[in-house]
Amino acid sequence: MQNFNLHTHSIYSDGKSQPREIVQEAIRQGLTTIGFSEHSPLPFDNTFSVKSTDMPSYVAEIVQLKEEFKDKIDIYCALEADYLTGVSEPFAVTKEKYHLDYLIGGVHLVVDKVPEPAAPEDPRRVEGPTLSEKIWFIDGPKWEVYDEGLQKFFNGDIRRAVRRFFEQSNEMIENEQFDIIAHFDKIKMHNRDRYFHEDEPWYRKLALETLDLIREKGLVMEINTRGIYKKRYNGFYPSPWLMEEACKMGIPAIISADAHHFSEITLEFDHAEEALKKAGYRSVVNFKDGHWVEVAIS
Repeated sequence: MQNFNLHTHSIYSDGKSQPREIVQEAIRQGLTTIGFSEHSPLPFDNTFSVKSTDMPSYVAEIVQLKEEFKDKIDIYCALEADYLTGVSEPFAVTKEKYHLDYLIGGVHLVVDKVPEPAAPEDPRRVEGPTLSEKIWFIDGPKWEVYDEGLQKFFNGDIRRAVRRFFEQSNEMIENEQFDIIAHFDKIKMHNRDRYFHEDEPWYRKLALETLDLIREKGLVMEINTRGIYKKRYNGFYPSPWLMEEACKMGIPAIISADAHHFSEITLEFDHAEEALKKAGYRSVVNFKDGHWVEVAIS
């Protein structure tokens, strides 16, 4: 079974465990690598991202743990960078500012109407309530939030809403610098086959266009297991049919727990490996000293 996880959240963002607890559990399970990837700071109040004021403490603690446990496990400091059109800080700026090891790019918040570009001297600090009223939150534990946003921002037009999710994902892939793309078809999670089915041609076209951009930009595609073990979705992100297409395209893959508690760091990894093998993959990749290394699937 894959013995590393690069997608992990602690109490610095919306996780429930201290970083030290996560490292200790990773060592107990025999992992070779653990990567911390808090949700990146955002310019409005929310309950899930790390606060800008906490970033120095976050980085310092992970660096300290990295040194303390260097003989037992490789520890990396990263962010899961949330991309919002015209709102989020450029990923490259964030990475350089905090000397991060890698970045995971993801879309959890969909902006329908693109805000006016900010002036160079303005760090895009829009008033929280004003900006929040324009955002559709497609993640989280409550499908009711998904439904309410679909009605409020898209008048219930699921095709327009899904198209906007993939458009925003494509903007991120084309314009930002990052390493791993997170759960790139997560728009399906709260859908629960109520509004659309994945075999519909219009949906497949959108997903495959994004997958081709992932290939073009040389990104690593994560196989995210969180939906299964949290019982919010009955499969992986992405779906097996997309794993098969990604394998044909030669897109490297990595299994990610998207853990928010130390007990979750390898959940469903064995099933994810089986899904990857069935899709045609014979290896995954791991991060090692600034480089991606291929690791055979057992």
